[in-house]
Amino acid sequence: MSRVLIIESSARQQDSVSRQLTQTFIRQWQTAHPNDQITVRDLAVNPVPHLDINLLGGWMKPAEQRNDIEQVSLERSNQLTDELLAADVLVMAAPMYNFAIPSTLKAWLDHVLRAGVTFKYTDTGPQGLLSGKRAYVLTARGGIYAGSTADHQEPYLRQVMGFIGIHDVTFIHAEGMNLGGDFQEKGLSQANAKLSQVA
Repeated sequence: MSRVLIIESSARQQDSVSRQLTQTFIRQWQTAHPNDQITVRDLAVNPVPHLDINLLGGWMKPAEQRNDIEQVSLERSNQLTDELLAADVLVMAAPMYNFAIPSTLKAWLDHVLRAGVTFKYTDTGPQGLLSGKRAYVLTARGGIYAGSTADHQEPYLRQVMGFIGIHDVTFIHAEGMNLGGDFQEKGLSQANAKLSQVA
């Protein structure tokens, strides 16, 4: 049995293409792997606070020196990190907002990219500690950006995933969603075709 962690980040609940891709992924995965455990964390419904002084204090201060807010911040980060550590497969659903990922997803990443937990510093540089996991990134984009200099989603997420040791990363882009007509239909068709090969 594998454990699948799905991170939703679209601000939309209705008419969200990335959420539509997630639901397709879940259906196909459950059909192929009926015994797997799937956990969904919805960052739009339950947003994670941005990195702040309280979280830094929770990470860096000895237990006896933390105040109550710092302790709560640490416990939240621990919960999110534990979910990631337990997962065999990570799925991030990320609409493109202003050429990049939603700030909610960035906040989640800031909670789980932790020195000594998901990566460590060595004499030869940082080393990821999450090797052996797979990741899938399901994106929805208003225009067509894959492979262009305007795409700051895929390069960034590949870098942070590699930083923590996840190098098996598959991107599935639904592009042209705001271009109408044939562009939208083609973008969804290509994304769903690639999704069908995942499970």
